[in-house]
Order: sequence, then structure tokens, then C-alpha cells
Amino acid sequence: MFCFHDTTVPEDMGQGVKRRILVHDGTMMAVENSFEKGAVGALHSHPHEQVTYVLSGRFLFTVGDEKHEVKAGDTLHKNPHVLHGCTCLDAGILIDVFTPQREDFLR
Repeated sequence: MFCFHDTTVPEDMGQGVKRRILVHDGTMMAVENSFEKGAVGALHSHPHEQVTYVLSGRFLFTVGDEKHEVKAGDTLHKNPHVLHGCTCLDAGILIDVFTPQREDFLR
């Protein structure tokens, strides 16, 4: 029921991105993604519904056919199977919430 930040370990995903799995219970998962300026979250899709909260920084996001610049405080919703990705314009952190949880992240 609680996730203490100092008990979690970020995973270096390479090319300026680190992923920290926060909480998950089978039906939902929260993940913190840290991006260096210029890092890219490659275009991809998955069967999970996803909400992304921009905790800090500035990003150029593509979701489906739309492209928008987002900053701290902005929130995005991504339906299952919709192509999406981003480029980090100013170093920052994204908080992603998935349903169901990303089993592939737990392997």
C-alpha cells in the first residue's frame, strides 16, 4: 500500500532514460521515468491504458495523429494500442500509470 522512494531502484534504460517502478497490484502500476535533455521515448504502442503526468521538464509528445509540447503539470491519456512517444526538450520526470500493470516491466 506504500511505496517509499528511497526503497526503489531506478533501472538505466540507456540513452538518457531511467525507469523506476513504484507501486503495482496486478490491475494498476505507477512508474517514474527520468529523462535527460534530448532523450527519446521511441514511438511504440501496447495493450495497456496509460495516463502520463509531467512532474517536471518539457517534452514534445506524439499520441496517435497529434503532436504537442507539454510541461510540468500537464497530463496525457493514451488509449490501448495507440502509437505514442516523446522527445525530452528540458530534462524532466514523467509519472506513468498503467492498467493493467506492465508485466513486461516486472521481468
